[in-house]
Amino acid sequence: MALTVLVYQRTSSPLLAALTFAIGHLPWLLGGPFLATFADRLPRHRVLIATDAARAVVLAGMAIPGTPLPLLLGLLFLVSLCAPPFESARSALMSEVLDGDRYAVATSLTNITLQLAQVVGFLGAGALVALLSPSAALLIDALTFAVSATWLWAGLKRRPAPAGEDDGPRSVWRDTGEGLRLIGRSPRLLAIIGVLWVGTMFAYASEGVAAPLVEELGSGSTAAIGILLAANPLGVALGGLVIARLVPPDRREGLVVPLVVLSLTPLLAAGLVAVLAGPGRMPFAVVVGLMFISGVGASWLIPLNVSFVRAVPNAYRGRAFGVAVSGLYGVQALGAMGAGLGAEGLSASWVLALSGGIGLLAVAPPLLAYRRTPAAVAAAGSGEGRSEA
Repeated sequence: MALTVLVYQRTSSPLLAALTFAIGHLPWLLGGPFLATFADRLPRHRVLIATDAARAVVLAGMAIPGTPLPLLLGLLFLVSLCAPPFESARSALMSEVLDGDRYAVATSLTNITLQLAQVVGFLGAGALVALLSPSAALLIDALTFAVSATWLWAGLKRRPAPAGEDDGPRSVWRDTGEGLRLIGRSPRLLAIIGVLWVGTMFAYASEGVAAPLVEELGSGSTAAIGILLAANPLGVALGGLVIARLVPPDRREGLVVPLVVLSLTPLLAAGLVAVLAGPGRMPFAVVVGLMFISGVGASWLIPLNVSFVRAVPNAYRGRAFGVAVSGLYGVQALGAMGAGLGAEGLSASWVLALSGGIGLLAVAPPLLAYRRTPAAVAAAGSGEGRSEA
């Protein structure tokens, strides 16, 4: 967020600001499945500790005052390269430790925690950038990764690398291909991936034009950008809490379709109302409220994640998760860049409306495929997935 605001202040270009926002996701698109295989090739606790320590060091370098903007963006890309192996190892390790509804509840709580962390992070970043400087925000970020690496080193149980199906020679490229083939053979997994990628791309595209959108609404402060960005994860956190604690496990999967629709419809409504009202006339609080409702709908990620993991055997979860999340973050980057490109010729409000409207149309086919492929189909589509499904 600090670098996005800095770039927009210097260039006044929605496209360049969106590109800066997207750099944090591009490593997933460019090398995510490849990097994620390390979660299945190495002890997962080592992957977690090493990637957090590396991010702490690089972010500390970014915090040096006066660092040229191109170098900052390059270092941001390096920081983002650590995300695919970390997230793949974290997800695979959690599914290894927990099973059944314990894993489903843990997934919900993890997602809630992550979303609340984003709320605090966006609001805190807005305040820090406004009161101190981007360098101060980056230094605090570096300290959080150092604390995480130390905590993992001290408290995480040491486990060996997961065993594969055979003892033959393995390569990173082979592991990457196996993850892709595993998903490609299962209609159920393909449907889940389609919903995940398409729904996320359009639901979060507007984040790439947060700065020009806030300016158009007449609340162009850095703190207002943080508030707008925090509304969605706050909604996801509360929606996830309701799913985890109040919805029976056998009914969670049935919520995916209505929640996906709920995540996109408020974007269409907010954009259209803002366009009709005109620049500076749409109440900022109304847009924030609609973004919050969109976040409540976006809690569909929680039951969908549980369905995905249950269809993939433990030895392949790092690779399969890496493929899924690589595409997830990759489409977020593409969505943000597409929104920024659109905002070069259209108002940010129109971009917001188009994100919701086109998203509803685009996500309909994978949603229908998801409804038509029950959980048992995942097992039939892939021999590796029979025991888990």
